[in-house]
Amino acid sequence: MTRDRARWAAAAVVCLGVFLLGMDLTVLNVAVPDLQRDLDPSMAQVQWIVDAYALVLAGLVLTAGALTDRIGRRRAFTIGLAVCAAASALGALAEEPGPVIAARCGMGAGAALLMPATLSIIGNLFTEPAARRRAIALWAAVLGLGGMTGPVLGGALVEGFSWRAGFWVNVPFVAVTLVLTALVVPETGPGRTGIHGGGRAEGRCEQRVDLPGALLSACGLLTLVWAVIESPVKGWTSTPVLTGFALAAALMAAFAAHEKRRAGHAMLPLPLLRRPGVLRGAVSLALLSFALYGALFVITLYLQGVLGYTPWQAGVRTLPLAAALAVGSLAAPRMLARHDGRTPIAAGLALVTGAFAVLAHTRATSGYGHLMFFQVIAGLGAGIAAVAGTESVMGAVPLSRAALGSAVNDATRQVGAALGVAVQGSVLSTVVTDRLGAAAPVAGPTAVLPPTPVARQAFVDGLTATALTAGAVTLAAALALIPWRSAMPQGTTSREGL
Repeated sequence: MTRDRARWAAAAVVCLGVFLLGMDLTVLNVAVPDLQRDLDPSMAQVQWIVDAYALVLAGLVLTAGALTDRIGRRRAFTIGLAVCAAASALGALAEEPGPVIAARCGMGAGAALLMPATLSIIGNLFTEPAARRRAIALWAAVLGLGGMTGPVLGGALVEGFSWRAGFWVNVPFVAVTLVLTALVVPETGPGRTGIHGGGRAEGRCEQRVDLPGALLSACGLLTLVWAVIESPVKGWTSTPVLTGFALAAALMAAFAAHEKRRAGHAMLPLPLLRRPGVLRGAVSLALLSFALYGALFVITLYLQGVLGYTPWQAGVRTLPLAAALAVGSLAAPRMLARHDGRTPIAAGLALVTGAFAVLAHTRATSGYGHLMFFQVIAGLGAGIAAVAGTESVMGAVPLSRAALGSAVNDATRQVGAALGVAVQGSVLSTVVTDRLGAAAPVAGPTAVLPPTPVARQAFVDGLTATALTAGAVTLAAALALIPWRSAMPQGTTSREGL
């Protein structure tokens, strides 16, 4: 096998892990009604089941990125896969909501170790700018496809078996990926080189794992998402919720101060965040994930609760989003070759904003065609923005810190995804509760609604409120990028110096 074929084969295997990551983010979305009938979780517990994976991933991925740079990327990749499989088996055997949430947390911990390794392996295999852009486009497309096809697979598994199959499916998938990894993926890390010695040698990274920083960041994110999820039940201005928001702000401020004191040994070096490419890419990815993953959670419930589709039928009807995202991802490298990273990101976010304007005009009488139109526009824009944002981040860090750059990229995505589900789910719940009053506990937004016009209209009102929320976020991000002027000349990445 030639060196070029060997590295693309390795990239393909790594992308299997990426697909698993994306799939696990959303595979349980359409399983919510079946899970509710079986385990009878509360509305907040359902949101934790959906959100715990992304939340733990986001909280631990920065520490995992630093650890990955020390122990080697392939080793971190394989350990992360194994942890995901073990946690998935525990989730499949659970008999109460609590163990299911714990299993999703374990899967997120495995994913936190796996995810930085994927993009850093690709970054070390493909050092030429054009090849790296194509490889990153493949990575982003597969991640998006995993996330957007999760409801399809979940729907098929629920109808054929039960919600438990959404956990069991990971076990054989991981087994196959581990075998292929041992065969074709080279080890990269301190002092290692790429396939057949073709990659550039990396300097040894002496980054030490920052446990206090990891605890502060994870606890801050956990507290923030807890406050958002509990707000509809306890009240947005209740003492526990306001205390949660204040505590989250204090923890994140303490994390920033801690990282500043550690300077050269920080888990998240602050000079890295000051690089225009990193800041631009990370913020855009966070806000894009906030909008898209929150919307996917809501529309899968809408397809079942309002349009009356089964889990499988609902999952299939989210495929236009996945297909359009893949098309946008594969078109992005050509745009990046002609423009700096700012232009494709802004263009992609503008398309996503237009899509949410369409979704905000949903009516109780709207059919599936209206939703499909939203998915096509949103998917195209998200694919373009995701690839451009990822390339912006990865192009600004040195190869010796590739896993850290990947961790920043991944953390912002998962923070956005976790908050997107939490915030949009909470907005939906608040609106439905307000519209239905005493009937709200019976017709909670995370269950299939009773077939009454009032209940359907309440859900549609909640859907349009979430669309306006997400659209405002992506519009603000797109507008912020328009006047951006990089401090570096176009084509300069300043990868060294961290």
